[in-house]
Amino acid sequence: MVKIYTKTGDQGQTSLFTGHRVPKNSHYMEAIGTVDECNSAIGAAISLLPSDQKFRQVKEELEFIQHALFDIGAALATPRSLASTPKISKTRFDSEEITLLEKWIDKMDGALPKLTYFILPGGHPASALLHLARSICRRSEREAYPLAQNADVSENVLVYLNRLSDYLFVLSRYVNLLSGSEETRWEHNKDTQAMLAEKS
Repeated sequence: MVKIYTKTGDQGQTSLFTGHRVPKNSHYMEAIGTVDECNSAIGAAISLLPSDQKFRQVKEELEFIQHALFDIGAALATPRSLASTPKISKTRFDSEEITLLEKWIDKMDGALPKLTYFILPGGHPASALLHLARSICRRSEREAYPLAQNADVSENVLVYLNRLSDYLFVLSRYVNLLSGSEETRWEHNKDTQAMLAEKS
């Protein structure tokens, strides 16, 4: 069995799929690491979903997305300016993944009440974690953007991350709907004085 530690990264560098060594805080690794964070948050949300049959499709979709995020990590680790054509082909990320997300978003949107106000992350624990995954996904999109600007990664990767954050937002609402959990409406200039009075 291969050991979990290799000692090759002890000096602050790691390898891309191309074999090139880069600092662990390079644009490549920052983007890859944040995609991994998003994947972990999704895994935590899955673990908190109720075992009811009505959540089965949600779990299947999220697990499918976890696999897609591994594919995105591979694409980010294969910058086009450094990789050979066979390796770029091997880590290609297709637009069909984006289409699938849009299909799932539209289906959930049709079942949700129209949103006419901002909501705060919360409700069911799984929903709250999906909001966390959404915010991490937004950060992964920001960190992947410089790579896309340099044509080091397919535009599909950037579009997918953008669409995934939309999906996670809609899904967080959908999980609250399925679980019967209330959404918390954001209130502008919430009464701070009243809160202070309650504490005194």
